[in-house]
Amino acid sequence: MTGGIAHLTIYTRPGCHLCDDMKAIVARVAGALPHAIAIGEVDISSDRELERLYGEEIPVLFVNGRKAAKYRITESELRRILEARSSG
Repeated sequence: MTGGIAHLTIYTRPGCHLCDDMKAIVARVAGALPHAIAIGEVDISSDRELERLYGEEIPVLFVNGRKAAKYRITESELRRILEARSSG
């Protein structure tokens, strides 16, 4: 990936084991990349609208404002997504 910072946002809620898994994968991939990655986390449990939008899909991962994955993602899938989003 070249150019600017990639912005990753994970929509999550407390006690979600899939969310914990996705956060760990995102952290590992971000830590292994040579460029900057901004990682944000949004707890949907205190927002009725976010709960309505994402409650059945969490975790949901957005990359640069676009939905990239829900439920699960592998490290190789995330690296591929980051490369595709940076070159397109």
